[in-house]
Amino acid sequence: MIAFSAHPTTTLDSTGGPCMYAQVDRLREMGPAVPVQLPEGVAAWSVTRGDIARLLLTHSGVSRNLKKNVPSYEPGSVPWLSPWVDVDSMATAEGRDHARLRKLITPAFTPRRVDAMRSQVEALVTGLLDELESRPGDEPVDLHTAFSYRVPTEMICDLFGVPADLRPEVLRLFRAVGETDVPEEESVAINGELVAAMHTLIDAKRREPGDDLTSFLLAAREEGNDRLTEHELVSTLLLMIGGGSTTTINLIDHTVRELLARPEQLRTVLAEPDRWSDAVEESLRVHCPVMHLPMRWATEDIDLGEGVVIRAGDAILIGYGAHGRDPGVHDDPGVFDIDRADKDHLAFGLGAHFCPGSRLARLEAAVALPALFDRFPRLALAVEPDEVEPERTFIGNGIAALPVFLRHT
Repeated sequence: MIAFSAHPTTTLDSTGGPCMYAQVDRLREMGPAVPVQLPEGVAAWSVTRGDIARLLLTHSGVSRNLKKNVPSYEPGSVPWLSPWVDVDSMATAEGRDHARLRKLITPAFTPRRVDAMRSQVEALVTGLLDELESRPGDEPVDLHTAFSYRVPTEMICDLFGVPADLRPEVLRLFRAVGETDVPEEESVAINGELVAAMHTLIDAKRREPGDDLTSFLLAAREEGNDRLTEHELVSTLLLMIGGGSTTTINLIDHTVRELLARPEQLRTVLAEPDRWSDAVEESLRVHCPVMHLPMRWATEDIDLGEGVVIRAGDAILIGYGAHGRDPGVHDDPGVFDIDRADKDHLAFGLGAHFCPGSRLARLEAAVALPALFDRFPRLALAVEPDEVEPERTFIGNGIAALPVFLRHT
């Protein structure tokens, strides 16, 4: 059990989608931070106000490292939380350790290197669209499975050299690890299988190194001056392969659904291709791909006002997606509007832990979305927009399926 100073009065919902948005709105009205109950007896302060989220994301008294700041915690004791807090990666490291781990991966995602990946993304997208074109145009197709999911996952697997025969298992496990309404035994099994899959990847690259990021990290583990530990290597692979795909999957899905539900805005971006960036940024704001990213920990008492004091050692669950939907930050925050002047969001974080893969995510969306609508100009939803089923989690903000009619020309 992880100690917590307050008594939770609300259980955080794992239904996802509109139910998650509605609960976030209620929590925002209740105070600057609200004690909530999470799975397996974990409690945390839920932060859903934009200004408080920004404050705590860069606060010197807030840490990403549970193991160093909550000595009573035993790694592995909370299976659903374990993949997020028991790792040693740049997502949990602080100070010099964070800088050391981050400098290993960020050179692969410089603007020049990412921009050079455009042709690779274009080839991947073209191949997926060719596959889609072989499907009947008047029968429902799950665009999530056939396109949105595959663009970033195949791209990140290429970058890290994940062998073809290992990819289905790796991607299945990364999808499963984000679900927050599964039994404890299942969480334990998923965690074990995921770590085992990373060791399988590492072993494959030890035998046959290639021109990929896993081989590069493996060399840093074995030859570098600031050597990675084996746990840091596995943790970094978990972070980059998982985090390098989920954001873009959800971004593509939500943007397609919003544009198909708003023909006038779709016509605008089709007529003015430079407006695609407006559609992408507005989608990141209103449907942030990650709603909550477990977890941060107070290293000192933090007085937020209104009678709310987060005590040292308390868990803090920041609503990245709640910021973009805060009426204190945006007018009509739940409305998708590409003409909105202020599209400020926290989809890629803030401060030292800002996502190094943000440029690649934007590139993948910038290539995939125009190409999809160019190939299928009569694309249409096969269900009502509010009937699209969300994933059952309070961590991510994805959908389970996106049924569409391709309607070939």
